[in-house]
Amino acid sequence: MKLFTGLIFCSLVLGVSSQWYSFISEAAQGAWDMYRAYCDMREANYKNSDKYFHARGNYDAAQRGPGGTWAARVISDAREHSQRVTDLFKYGDSGHGVEDSKADQAANEWGRSGKDPNHFRPPGLPDKY
Repeated sequence: MKLFTGLIFCSLVLGVSSQWYSFISEAAQGAWDMYRAYCDMREANYKNSDKYFHARGNYDAAQRGPGGTWAARVISDAREHSQRVTDLFKYGDSGHGVEDSKADQAANEWGRSGKDPNHFRPPGLPDKY
């Protein structure tokens, strides 16, 4: 009976730990997807393309699973919060302010929901991206 109880306990522990490993793995891969989209956005330096790259990064991360979706939400929220702080020091620049933050969050949610990020793709953006 002790052996049976021990086997059940071990199988539960291993099952839970494998689920956590999967979640952590998905989160790490999702964070990498977000970083890749950010690097592409910086490299492209294309006008009005930031919403597309936000949507694409969130979409790619969410495709990894629940861990990727979580990572995308955390990274997007952190980026928006840091942008609100920098908005205090930048007056009149495009790409800043409440309207831009709302548009960024809409693009983030669009991507995380599994919708096609090309909805935000600006005309003329090179096919490389």
